[in-house]
Amino acid sequence: MGPEPLGVGQTLVMDGPFSRFSTVTAGRRLRWRALAPRDRDETHRASTPLELLFDLTFVIAVAQVGGELRRALIDGQAASGLVGYLMVFFAIWWAWMNFTWFASAYDCDDVPYRLLTLVQMAGVLVLAAGVPPAFERQDFLAITIGYVIMRIALVVQWLRAAAGDEARRGVTLRYAAGVSAVQVGWLLRLTLPSQAGRVAFFLLVALELLVPVWAERSGPMTSWHPGHIAERYGLFTIIVLGESIFAAYSAVQAAISSRGVSGSLLLLAAGGLLTVFALWWTYFERSSDDGLRRARDAAFGWGYGHYAVFVSGAALGAGLQVAAVVSTDGGHPGELGAAYAVAVPVACYLLVMGLLHTRLDPARPLLLASLIKAGAVLAAAATAAVLPLEASVLLISLALAGSVAATVAGLMPGTGAPTVAEA
Repeated sequence: MGPEPLGVGQTLVMDGPFSRFSTVTAGRRLRWRALAPRDRDETHRASTPLELLFDLTFVIAVAQVGGELRRALIDGQAASGLVGYLMVFFAIWWAWMNFTWFASAYDCDDVPYRLLTLVQMAGVLVLAAGVPPAFERQDFLAITIGYVIMRIALVVQWLRAAAGDEARRGVTLRYAAGVSAVQVGWLLRLTLPSQAGRVAFFLLVALELLVPVWAERSGPMTSWHPGHIAERYGLFTIIVLGESIFAAYSAVQAAISSRGVSGSLLLLAAGGLLTVFALWWTYFERSSDDGLRRARDAAFGWGYGHYAVFVSGAALGAGLQVAAVVSTDGGHPGELGAAYAVAVPVACYLLVMGLLHTRLDPARPLLLASLIKAGAVLAAAATAAVLPLEASVLLISLALAGSVAATVAGLMPGTGAPTVAEA
């Protein structure tokens, strides 16, 4: 079967790998289409070029917040830096996640849809520009404005969906009303003093998380596509892991420029690359597509749990940068602290992946295997108390690579081919 036609008068363009969603319009370009629900069993459903472009704007935001975490760790402000990092990353992740699930259910690729996506992309860039002021002087104005821009554009999309999906009109209107109400709360939070604003932040986060639960209970579940969602989450995982590679590369390059090439830096670079590669392998070792099809009621937990996956994957880049700085110049947080700056995000990533896979497929639990992997990684980091930092980072990567090899060999639960198509 071929892909579902995108509209009356449109024909498929055979232009290579993007032939599934590249179209031309006979006559005038289609300007407006009803936002009818997509078929959740649609064949060959894949990410569109617009979704991929949308993701690229988040690369900037993830890089900004990761850079601020690195600075906080080096400056000895780990606690406040970590709290700020988690807070800002929530805005990044939640805006991306809501767009992704909406697009999976209602992407019609007409002109209004594209333009509203452009507005959301602009909001991402405003948010990214506001990251440094938020960390430096607790000024959340730009971040809040960027976030609200993204969310209000999505409200308009939900209202369009309400007009085009009669069966789920109650669901879509609840989404629009709930999201709108919470955005008022975010704007009012700007008027509060610092401590009250912190409390309000966590209250508003709870409300944001409850909106989809409340909305979906009022009618048939939105028709998101399991394969499409699994692919989209896999692609964002690649983005955060790619940011970690770039962050480590930048730090090693700066060290080489100031001190020259050394064996210790090469060990650090090799350990960092192997760690990221092993995390990629771990993520795509098992398909989430089949699990989401079997257990649609587990979708909320699976989707929400990826916050910890993404935040850990991005934090690894900051940890590798800290390790490169400490290896070259010494200073805070010391070699043991730098080793744990690498190991803790890795361990968190592994534990959450184990929980998510076990949730989707209780018959093949991965939690015990994930605990073993995380324990091995943290034990390897502890060797920085007696070994050079570079050796400890390499040991972290070898412990992780060894656990991947054991999984592939069938010595641990969770075998399978690590391909993007399966995820």
